[in-house]
Amino acid sequence: MVWQVAVSEDNPVTIPGVRAVRDWLDRTPTNSPIDRLNARFIQVLMIAFGLSIVLGRLYYMAAEPSVGLPESWTLDAITDLATDIAVALAAWIGVVVVRRGHFNTGIQIFLCICLLSLAANYATTGYRHAPPDPSATLLLAIGGIVLGRRTPWAVFAAVMGSFVLGQLADALWLPGPRLSFGDAFHTLPMLAVAYLLISFAIDYTTRALRTMLAEALQHTRVLARTNELLKTEMEERERTQHQLIHSQKLDAIGRAASGVAHDFDNVLNVVLGYASQREQLADRGTPALLDALEGVELAALRALAISRKLLNFSRQDSSHTQVFDAAGALAELEPMLRQLLGSYIQLDIVLRAHDMPIRLDRGQFELMILNIAANARDAMPDGGRFSLILEQDMERDPERDGAEPTLLLSLVDTGMGMSPEVQAKVFEPFYTTKPFGRGTGLGLAVVASMIKAAGGAIDITSAPGKGTRFRIRVPLYIASRQQHAISV
Repeated sequence: MVWQVAVSEDNPVTIPGVRAVRDWLDRTPTNSPIDRLNARFIQVLMIAFGLSIVLGRLYYMAAEPSVGLPESWTLDAITDLATDIAVALAAWIGVVVVRRGHFNTGIQIFLCICLLSLAANYATTGYRHAPPDPSATLLLAIGGIVLGRRTPWAVFAAVMGSFVLGQLADALWLPGPRLSFGDAFHTLPMLAVAYLLISFAIDYTTRALRTMLAEALQHTRVLARTNELLKTEMEERERTQHQLIHSQKLDAIGRAASGVAHDFDNVLNVVLGYASQREQLADRGTPALLDALEGVELAALRALAISRKLLNFSRQDSSHTQVFDAAGALAELEPMLRQLLGSYIQLDIVLRAHDMPIRLDRGQFELMILNIAANARDAMPDGGRFSLILEQDMERDPERDGAEPTLLLSLVDTGMGMSPEVQAKVFEPFYTTKPFGRGTGLGLAVVASMIKAAGGAIDITSAPGKGTRFRIRVPLYIASRQQHAISV
C-alpha cells in the first residue's frame, strides 16, 4: 500500500489507509446517535486492550522468560495468565458483538470480564503486592461515558469489592507474613474517597454531555421539520404565484374579449365580402380571383395571428426568461391595447429609443402593460389619454465605476388620480378601491413582484384629478457583459 498525505482546508492531513479504517469503524450498526458517536472510540479501545495484553505477554516471554512463562505454575501465575487470556478474548469478542449491532451488550461483556479478572488477580496476589494499575479508573470512565449514569456506580462497587478482596487475602489466606485487619485495610478509606470522587466527576460530566447532546439532537429535529415546512411553503407560494399570474392573464384576456371579437368580425366581413363577389370576380377573370384570394389569405393570417396571440398569452406555463426587444414587443401589443382601452380613450405609444433588449419573461412583460392599461381605463370612465413612453436611461451601478444603460418605460393616464394614502398601498396584495366584483387588488402587486424579480424598479406619481404616471426601470441586456459574467 502506498501511503500518501492529502492536504486540504477541511481535512489538513489525511492518510488513505487511516481513512479506510476510520470509515470501517464508523459503519457500526446502531440506532442511537450517542452510541454512533462513541462507536469508533470504544472499538479502538477494546482492540488496543487486546493487542496490548498479547504484545505485553510476548515481550516478557522474550525479555524476562521467568515472568512471561514461570518455571513453577503457582496459583497466582496461573490466574495471571488466565485473566490475560480472558481479557484479550473479551476485548475481541466485544468488538465482534458491537459490529453485529449489539453495542451495549459488547461493552457489558468486556467490562464484566475485566472486573472479574481484576477481582481474581487481587484474590490470588493480594492488594499489597499488586502493582499500580490504572485499569480500574479506565473501566469507570468507559462505563460512565458509554453506558450511562448507573454503570459507573456499579463499576465503582465492583472495583471497591476487588480492593476489599485483595486486602482480605493479605490478612487471611495468602502465604507469608500476614497483616492484621487494621494494617490490611488502612488504605481502604482513602481509596474509597478517591474513587468516589472519580465516579462522581464522571457521572456529572457525562450527564451534562448527554443532556447537551440530547438538546442538540432535539434542536436538529426541530430545525429539520422547520426546513421541511419552509420548503413546502415556498413550493406552495411558487404555485400560488403561477396561478395568480395565469388568472391575471385570463382577466386581461376577458377585458379585451369584446375588442378581439370586433377584430374577428372585421376579418370575417372581409372574407364574406370577397365570397359575396365571387360571380363578379369570376366574370373578370383569373387575375381578379387571384387578387381576391390574396385578400382572403391576408385576412385569415390576421385572424390566425390574433388567435395565436391569445392562446400563447393565456397558456399556464412557468416563467421562461428570454431576450427580446421591448420596443418591438410594445409595437406588437398595440392592437390589443387599443381593443382593451376602447374607442373613447386615445392611445399614444412614443418610442424614443429602439433596439432595447431586455431579459425577461415576455408574457409577464405584456401582462404588466395590460394590467396598468386596464387600471388606467377604469380610472377614465369618461375618456382620456393613455401614453406609453419608451426611452433609455442611465442608472448608477454601485458595483461598477460608471452608469449602466436602463430601459425606462413611463405609463401615463389622464384619469382621476390617487391620493397619497392610496399610493402608499397601491402595490400591496389584495388592496383595491374598486367595488366588489370589479377588482381583486392583485394586478399591481403582481406587476411589482415581476419587476423586482427582473432586477428592476417601479415608482408611481399621482394626485387627485391630475392622472397617474408609472415609471418602470429594467436593466438592458448587454451580451458582452453576460458573456464576461459566465466566463468569470
